[in-house]
Formats: sequence, C-alpha cells, structure tokens
Amino acid sequence: MSTSNEEHIASEVKSLLGENLLEVKIPRPRRLFLKVSREAYKQAAKHLIQNMNINHVSTITAADSGKEMDVMAYLFGRGVEVTLKATVPKEDPKIPTLTDIVPGATFYEREVFDLFGIVFEGHPNLERLILPEDWPAGVYPLRKEYKVTRLKGPREVE
Repeated sequence: MSTSNEEHIASEVKSLLGENLLEVKIPRPRRLFLKVSREAYKQAAKHLIQNMNINHVSTITAADSGKEMDVMAYLFGRGVEVTLKATVPKEDPKIPTLTDIVPGATFYEREVFDLFGIVFEGHPNLERLILPEDWPAGVYPLRKEYKVTRLKGPREVE
C-alpha cells in the first residue's frame, strides 16, 4: 500500500522534528495541517520550503484563542497546501521570523505584529504596517481582549 503525498510530507517532518511535531491532520486530499512547537516553527518551515519544494508562502496569519495565540503559515507546493501552525503564549508572544528563508514573508509578519502584537524575532523591519501612526502602543485590535466602542443611533454620511 502506497502512502499519499500528504502522509509522506508528514512522515518526513516527523522524522526531522520528533516530539516537536505536535499534531498532524489530513482532512482531505491535497491538504495537510502540521502543528509544531514554537521552537520548531522555523526549522519546520525551512525544511518544507528548502528541502521539500513546498515553497510558495500564500500568507502568514494569526488567531487569538483567548489564553494563547496561534501563528499559521500557509505554504503550497507539490500539489499540497500545508498549514504550519505554532502556538505562542500571550505573556511572551514571540516566534522566529521566516524572512531570511522567504523574503516575501516580510509584510505578512508585519501585519500580524501590527494587529496581534506577535513579535517575529530577527525580522529586519518589524514596524507598523496597517494601523495609523497615532494608534496606542500595546493595543492590538485583533486580540480577544480588545474592546470595540459601539456607536448608538444613526450614522451621518456626507
């Protein structure tokens, strides 16, 4: 019985990372989810991109689950879309940058930094990208604790 491309990729990453590969899901053909430790995030990405020809980074994003945040890099190659996910604690929201492996990750990481406050260590230009210059420091609008001010009544449009 032959293994699928997704299973082969997962197996190779497991051989590389061992216990730092925390979870593998293959929900359907051509789709692979790999959850790795924060410490193994860059190593996994580098291996997928440089050694396994899964080298198109379609985006890097984040999600706030309440107590911690997930960083997700969406990679594509060899006919498979791979989501590489690592969790960072809110008390220490740091993860290594991928910009030295994929220069195109620059703007994705800046966006995540701006909206979630996740620091990509080693990023060459980790500055605000989306929010206005006068936005308060330490306030991240896509975190769960951010409070949106609701306006009451009709809005006037000129």
